[in-house]
Amino acid sequence: MKFDAGYWQLLPGTEAVYPLTVVDVRTEPDALVVTGYSHEVKTRDDYLHGSLTTARFTSPMPNVVRVQLTHFKGRRPRLPAFDLDYSLSNDAAEIGRDDDVAWLKTGDLAVEVPTQGDWRIDYRRGGQLITGSERKAIGLFEQGGKTYLREQLSMAPGETIYGLGERFTPFVRNGQSVDMWNEDGGTNSEIAYKNIPLYLSSQGYGVLVNHPGRVSFEIASHHVTRTQFSVEGHSLDYYLFGGPTPKAVLEQYTALSGRPALPPEWSFGLWLSTSFTTNYNEADVLVNIDRMESLGIPISVFHFDCFWMKELTWCSFLWDRQNFPDPEGMLRRIKDKGIKICVWINPYIAEASPLFAEGMAAGYLLQTPEGDVYQVDDWQPGMGLVDFTNPAAREWYTGKLRALVDMGVDAFKTDFGERIPTGVRYHDGSNPERMHNYYTYLYNRAVFELMRELKGDEAVLFARSATCGNQQFPVHWGGDNSSTYPSMAETLRAGLSLGLGGFGFWSHDISGFIGTATPDLYKRWVAFGLLSSHSRLHGHWSVRMPWLFGDESVDVLRHFNNVKAHLMPYLLDAAREAQQHGWPMMRAMVLEFPDDPACRHLDLQYMLGPALLVAPVFNDRSEITYYLPAGEWRHLLSGETAHGPAWRTDTYDYFSLPLWVNVERGRAWPCLQGYPAQSE
Repeated sequence: MKFDAGYWQLLPGTEAVYPLTVVDVRTEPDALVVTGYSHEVKTRDDYLHGSLTTARFTSPMPNVVRVQLTHFKGRRPRLPAFDLDYSLSNDAAEIGRDDDVAWLKTGDLAVEVPTQGDWRIDYRRGGQLITGSERKAIGLFEQGGKTYLREQLSMAPGETIYGLGERFTPFVRNGQSVDMWNEDGGTNSEIAYKNIPLYLSSQGYGVLVNHPGRVSFEIASHHVTRTQFSVEGHSLDYYLFGGPTPKAVLEQYTALSGRPALPPEWSFGLWLSTSFTTNYNEADVLVNIDRMESLGIPISVFHFDCFWMKELTWCSFLWDRQNFPDPEGMLRRIKDKGIKICVWINPYIAEASPLFAEGMAAGYLLQTPEGDVYQVDDWQPGMGLVDFTNPAAREWYTGKLRALVDMGVDAFKTDFGERIPTGVRYHDGSNPERMHNYYTYLYNRAVFELMRELKGDEAVLFARSATCGNQQFPVHWGGDNSSTYPSMAETLRAGLSLGLGGFGFWSHDISGFIGTATPDLYKRWVAFGLLSSHSRLHGHWSVRMPWLFGDESVDVLRHFNNVKAHLMPYLLDAAREAQQHGWPMMRAMVLEFPDDPACRHLDLQYMLGPALLVAPVFNDRSEITYYLPAGEWRHLLSGETAHGPAWRTDTYDYFSLPLWVNVERGRAWPCLQGYPAQSE
């Protein structure tokens, strides 16, 4: 959100006050508290008609500082708040002052403020300034009848910013305006399903804005040497993670917000879907499963998308008996083949669903301020939304899912959760604006906790929407992409961006959701999809069975399915790193090689775990240009060796792609020492 018109003026209709002068500094046992005044004090008259802003600095853990900015202390906290570990405290933090400077030191990170004179905040690591809040960086603004509090943190020349969720825009955030507001918009715009108000800097620090509603970021855009974030209201709360590396930032952030659960081993295999609006019944399902098996392409999970339920009733959680007359028997027959079952759900209850009357009578659905059930003709006619702030509503909703698990369902695709209205009333009194993004956390947590209760360590979801904390409930997929090479590329950079928010496990619709891929694109996307943490064949108007794309597509899918199976010991170790440290399985190059300037902008290649470099082919010419960082590398499939740093331009057939093992890092895994061609 923009407030300034260049350096000297504000935008029309905007008023601002800033903390200009430090008027009070207090050192408490666990906090440094600084108060700034909106006037430069020259005479006693300057103490009249001013405004105070208070900054409270604490440390929940080494190398992490929490900053709470407040104007008007009498305002009550608004709900909900992110589900962070607020009990953390760092007894080793040092808080002190001398005549000129006050400080809080935690590990190698320190915050320093002057004890008098001009207001400013410096953040130092190892004594070196990494960022700071300069004059007029913090401001209280009146605009359009609303009040906003803003912070701007300084940026060094050449500094690059990453993250803020699963974003489809350019991977480096510099120059972008980004609002945290979950929306269902596909993958070709600036809006996103998964907004995480966390960014990482190439300077080796990170910032989480602790606000679940709309947070507006201006990254070297509104003010080209600052990263700005603002929220509506009179308070602003953020954490600064001192790193000193991006991986250290993720470890610090996920210690606070939660680390991913470890998905079951079977979830890393191939998922096959009925797809979205295609026609299918039990016979179609079994024929496709049997054909895949006969072609030597084992399936780990079979997914039933929307039309497992009768049209216009989503969600009823009742099988459409016309197409599936014996669902219990069908699921048993599929599971006897060693295949797990996933079914599609969402948190919306259509008016035609038999559950609507139940939910309405019990008060389980979101209400308008007047007390009616909130309804909208969107997605399903007259649909309402489950109020997950109501414990009884959660129990009611998950009770319907419990019956499906008892029937044989192993996983749920928790779709949607973005179309959440603000003109509603919640059971627990939560603020609707703050609930818009946070709704998905309550929704997915409710389903995941049920699966944990029933399945233990086998619990897994396939989720689309997310906010801070949702990384605890894997897996997530990238939403409605299209069957084009540009969409394949935007899908990858969004997944790499999401990984920089602590999301360890991520997937996407192989060959695109909207439209139908050419055989060329299908085969290239299969390689990318099977070298992702999780792999699913799924589409919109058409299914994604490989024989529909030609005989060679069958061979390519079989080949890369075998490659992934061969890599499974290594992939499971990378998955455990996600669980233990918050590092994603699919890693942006800058995450693994933060000191290599060439890696800062790379978003068409990635590291799969710590030692395996993957560069998908994004064109129909079979040609690719990519980068190998410093070190010795060996191609997993061909055995060729190379040394970096080096840019390479190579040509690959459909059975290969740049798939390079870093020799030094890969020594611990026998499966990385080579791929046995005879296994095909």
